Amino acid sequence: MKELDLNLIPYLVAMDETRNVSRAAERMGVSQPRVSTALGKLREYFGDPLFVRTAHGMEPTPRALGLIPAARDALIRIEKGMLEAQDFDPATSTHTFSIALSDVGEIVFLPRLLQMFAERAPNANLRSVSLPHNQVERGLESGDIDLAVGYFPDLAGNNFFQQRLFTHRFICLMRSSHPLAGKPLTLKQFLALGHAVVRAEGRSQEVLERFLERKRLHRRAVLETPHFMSLPFILTRTDLIATVPHAIGFAYASEHASIALVEPPLPLPRFDLKQHWHRKYHNAPRGEWLRRVVTELFNDAMDEWPK
Repeated sequence: MKELDLNLIPYLVAMDETRNVSRAAERMGVSQPRVSTALGKLREYFGDPLFVRTAHGMEPTPRALGLIPAARDALIRIEKGMLEAQDFDPATSTHTFSIALSDVGEIVFLPRLLQMFAERAPNANLRSVSLPHNQVERGLESGDIDLAVGYFPDLAGNNFFQQRLFTHRFICLMRSSHPLAGKPLTLKQFLALGHAVVRAEGRSQEVLERFLERKRLHRRAVLETPHFMSLPFILTRTDLIATVPHAIGFAYASEHASIALVEPPLPLPRFDLKQHWHRKYHNAPRGEWLRRVVTELFNDAMDEWPK
């Protein structure tokens, strides 16, 4: 097989379908001598005339009859594979899209993505993964992860593309019956309160922590936890305060009457949420479709979280 020129296979199939060198050349859009040359190479490789001239045209030999089904099947598979690689139909796709998200990202992105999938890709599935940044890089490179959406500052190398979606900020949470609820919070009060601090795998909280370090502002971390999900239950039963990305803050306040929002007493930094993908899959139709959906749903104009 190493010596067989696979470019000759279409000539074998064309000869079988036309049983004529001239018509085979016409079908393939090449000259008649080129078909004759290709046929000569095939005869030499297989040690068989393959097609012999008869009163009914060029008839295949038994050897050719044994080769032609495999040759035709190979061409069909190649053509089908090429077309499938170029086309993506979300309406019929059963692909499971894997997206790297933090737990905050799940609250921000997943509900609306699932709604859109139900409308446009009803047979496709979504898988959310939360991984350390180095594993996200490897997952995007291998194709195990289709997209990373959120705050991923480490995905900035030449192998990754990124697109800004919208900007996030921070807000403070406390129980609605807290002595300071409903009142402007001062910096002195902010620093004096006990804080529930989230140390999650997501990188957004690092923005807040670095800002406080630069300003040399020290707060008492009464509780450190890797999870955002437990905050409403913890804050409801304590006088602790938590500073979180504003989308998750508004989500908790809307779902838990016992949780109140308070504006931070200082201008905390903002950070951009982006979608990231590996350059290997930049032109992959499936990935292009997913990125268009994310861009359509999440942008400055569509940002549903109160400013």
